[in-house]
Amino acid sequence: QMQLVESGGGLVQAGGSLRLSCAASGHAFINFAMGWFRQAPGKEREFVATVSWNGLNTYYSDSVKGRFTISRDNAANTVYLQMDSLKPEDAAVYYCAAVRITSYSYIEIKESSYEYWGQGTQVTVSS
Repeated sequence: QMQLVESGGGLVQAGGSLRLSCAASGHAFINFAMGWFRQAPGKEREFVATVSWNGLNTYYSDSVKGRFTISRDNAANTVYLQMDSLKPEDAAVYYCAAVRITSYSYIEIKESSYEYWGQGTQVTVSS
């Protein structure tokens, strides 16, 4: 089992920034690609960003591209989501997730492919 614990959520004004962290334990972190997803009230959970095991390959949803940055520190077993220029529509519970890699540059946007999930952290953006 892999445990994922998110932190860093909170209340921020529109235009502001937050950095989310997700600490992993229980499995070799480098064997996993990581992703961030979010779920707003009344909406389905949606993909936000993903990063390969070595941090070199990333992919973002169109809604966050250019504003959010996903990164990881394998020495610290942690994945980050730097969120800049936040908008009210970014408000949601943010989840990190892990999926075992199947190739060198593997990244994953499909929610159903992810094996492990954190409990989520709330991000609120005031207008």
